[in-house]
Amino acid sequence: MDKMDLLAMLAGGSGMPGSKVAPTDTAEAVYISPLALLKMLRHASAGVPLEVMGILLGDFPDEYTVRVFDVFSMPQSASGVSVEAIDEKFQSRMQSLLAQVGRSEAVVGWYHSHPGLGCWLSSTDLETQRMFEKQNERAVAVVLDPVQSVKGHVVVNAFRSIHTHLLLSGKEPRQSTSNLGLLRQPSVSALSHGLNKSYYSLIIHYKKTSLEEKMLVNFEEKPWMQGLKLKQFDVHEASNVRLLTEIKTNIDKFNKNLESGDEKEKNETEIKSADVGEKDVVRELERNVEVLSEENLMQGLQMMLSKLVFK
Repeated sequence: MDKMDLLAMLAGGSGMPGSKVAPTDTAEAVYISPLALLKMLRHASAGVPLEVMGILLGDFPDEYTVRVFDVFSMPQSASGVSVEAIDEKFQSRMQSLLAQVGRSEAVVGWYHSHPGLGCWLSSTDLETQRMFEKQNERAVAVVLDPVQSVKGHVVVNAFRSIHTHLLLSGKEPRQSTSNLGLLRQPSVSALSHGLNKSYYSLIIHYKKTSLEEKMLVNFEEKPWMQGLKLKQFDVHEASNVRLLTEIKTNIDKFNKNLESGDEKEKNETEIKSADVGEKDVVRELERNVEVLSEENLMQGLQMMLSKLVFK
């Protein structure tokens, strides 16, 4: 049994040595770059409460991987529950412009948003997906929810349609595979809209290069002008009172821990178990003092700077 036969068997193929059955596409995983994910989220958030649509750019390095490097938005007619592309020539024009600057990625699918509705495909979305699959049978549809994503967890999923006529004839390769245990649990809304009947879900992974990690760190950094902004005095006073109150509370806890630790009737196990589930008082004290010192130092420097500049 050669390597390809073993991979085909593990992916849910025929499992017979020597058979040249293509690996099932449910064994595939979609890898989305941080840049592409940020662009999709920004585009989807800007379109709320309407749906938005765009094109996925990437490649198919092997039979098990779909890589998405970048995206671009499409002109569309949209409502709160559906979206359709209105300029079919725009996609080819964008690809030619990207090729002129050395961007040779192919179209690997499309994306659109469902603001507050979760991730699933409507009948209109299925028609659009099948249109993309006519160009490339491995094309994927990525759906994201910008409203639910603001809670701290990106709500996104990737889908591909199921061809019923091939499934009935036994030629459809979309069956359960060895990665079934890695699949996320489908939502009730997706099942009610035909998931696993008209379309199925693919696994999504995210990969970050060293440059992308630096980009994401800088993305969260505050602009340099933020350091020159003077806090309102009542807000600064309230922050000082809160921090000093926390410092006093933590000092009291620390003294109490010292007293309880000196009691001879308690053994070592009881002393250790007394702090289970509690915050580290020493670490909290260090953090409180550090924040208090930093905020007051910055407020003093900003007051001096403001006085020199605006006197």
